[in-house]
Amino acid sequence: MRAAVKHLAAAALLACGLAGALSVAAQSVQITDARGAQVQSAKPPQRIVSLLPSLTESLCALGGCERLVGVDRYSNWPAHVKTVPVVGGGLDPNIEAIVALKPDLVLVSMASRAIARMEALGLKVVALEPRTHEEARTVMQKIGQLLALPPTQGADHVWARIEADLNKAAANVPEAMRGQRVYFEVSRGPYAAGEKSFIGQTLTRLHLRNVVDARQGPFPRLNPEYVVKLDPDILMAGERAWKTGVPEYPGWAQMRAVKQGAICAFTPEQSDILVRPGPRMAEGAQIIAQCLQRLAARQGKSP
Repeated sequence: MRAAVKHLAAAALLACGLAGALSVAAQSVQITDARGAQVQSAKPPQRIVSLLPSLTESLCALGGCERLVGVDRYSNWPAHVKTVPVVGGGLDPNIEAIVALKPDLVLVSMASRAIARMEALGLKVVALEPRTHEEARTVMQKIGQLLALPPTQGADHVWARIEADLNKAAANVPEAMRGQRVYFEVSRGPYAAGEKSFIGQTLTRLHLRNVVDARQGPFPRLNPEYVVKLDPDILMAGERAWKTGVPEYPGWAQMRAVKQGAICAFTPEQSDILVRPGPRMAEGAQIIAQCLQRLAARQGKSP
């Protein structure tokens, strides 16, 4: 009898030990970032610095905004982000300021020149940079894993809403605008959104044809004369790129789209939404759909 009691007690202790170990394991997080680097943490990060607006927005969409202790100068959504200390640019941040914030995780883009130095100083760094819809979803999933969120409550839930809203935006594109050949300028250069970029994929979802094909990469820099030869039906860009509301490149004033006023010139606020591959991509699609509706009405084409 006494031996049986001892056996039961030992079993109980073992069970408690296993339960404790499982509890600790459940709290630990591990992901592989875009570099292929494995990043591990004993528990979900509570103090996060984000150095890329799209990563900041994805983190906040997953409920992690309150964990932000520092952001890059371009992160400006949602409103809470504007109350968080700014630590310079995403490519060349103020590393001393970041170290002073004592973060347990730093989110950066693949292009950041500060990754090696931050890691040398003992900071835990995750490099992520979505360029397609698929990569944007993967980034959501990885950030959700870092926050220890079940997918159905985190990334999968957010992505389902994005997909539903993208479909709604596509349905709002006038029939007369479908199949139009579009050039989308991301920034001065001109740098364009290629067919396989997340912007290019959004244009395809909206029943539009991108004049910059996949072979030229996601965001190629083009010769302005090349765009003239492409002669798109519609030009799209931010007001910051075209200060006068009309493209300021040689020969562009003679393009059919310019002569016909088939231009979507987005405000700075709209441009921020459009060029960030994150939770507001469907909102960006709706902005484009609204411009197409205005163009169709101006041209006297039925919706």
